[in-house]
Amino acid sequence: MRKLGVLISYKKDTDILEKFRQAKAMGFESCQLTMWDGSMFDDDHAKILTDAVAETEVKISGLWAGWDGPCEWNFIAGPVTIGLVPSAYRFERLNTLKKASLFAEKIGVDQVITHVGFLPNSPADPDYIGTIGALKNLCQFLKARGQYFLFETGQETPVTLLRAIQDIGTGNIGINLDTGNLILYGMANPLDALDVFGQYVMNTHIKDGLYPTDGRSLGKEVPAGEGKANIPAVIRKLEELGYTGPFTIEREISGEKQIQDILHAKEIILNA
Repeated sequence: MRKLGVLISYKKDTDILEKFRQAKAMGFESCQLTMWDGSMFDDDHAKILTDAVAETEVKISGLWAGWDGPCEWNFIAGPVTIGLVPSAYRFERLNTLKKASLFAEKIGVDQVITHVGFLPNSPADPDYIGTIGALKNLCQFLKARGQYFLFETGQETPVTLLRAIQDIGTGNIGINLDTGNLILYGMANPLDALDVFGQYVMNTHIKDGLYPTDGRSLGKEVPAGEGKANIPAVIRKLEELGYTGPFTIEREISGEKQIQDILHAKEIILNA
C-alpha cells in the first residue's frame, strides 16, 4: 500500500491539532511539516506537535525549514534572495537550519528539508563553492543526530543537484522531489529527472504545474492532473527505483478548493 502524506504549514496562529485531525480524517498517515518562523523551534511547540502526533497517529515524515530575510519566488530577485546560495544570508540561514535540526530531533523527525536556492551550474562559481561548504557543515551537524538533509527540487538543474550531492559527500543527503517545482522553474520534466537523481529521492511534494512563459516569472501551479508533471508515471517510476517513502501532497492555495484538490491528488496517487 502506498504511503500517503500531506503538507501542513505551522505558524504561531495555527491550530495545529486541528490540522492533524483534518489530515487524519482525509485518510493521510503522515505529513510534512513546514515551519518558517525559527522562534518556534522551542520546547513548547515541540510538545504541541508530539501531543498532536500521539492523538492522531499522523506521523511527521519531514521538517521543511524556512529561514529569515528576503525571499522572492521569481527569476529576477530569486537568485539573490532564496536559500543558502546568496552569500549575504548564508551564515545566518545555516545557523537557522541547525536550529531546525535540533527541533526536528525533539519531535522525532530525521529529515530536514529546504530550498538551497539557485545553485550555479558551474562548480567553479564562488557561490557554488561557498554553498557546498555550508552544506557540508550542515550535513555533518545533522549526521551526528542521525538525520538526513533533503534538497527540495526547483531552482537547480538535475545534473547540478546530482553533482552537489556527490561533492558534499557526507552520505546523509537526499532529495525531496517536488514534481511541480521542476516544471514551474523550467528546470526539467520530473519523469526524466529521475534518470539523473532518482536514487536519492527520500520524500516528495506531489504537485502539478505549467512551464514558464516568460523569463521573469515562474510557471503556474495547477491541480494535479492538469499540468505537465505526469504524476502517475512519476509514481510508477519511483517505485521501480525502489522508493518506499511517502507520497506527500502539496497544493499552494487555501480554502475548500485546496481540500478538493488534495483529495483529487490522493486518488491520482492511489490509482497510478
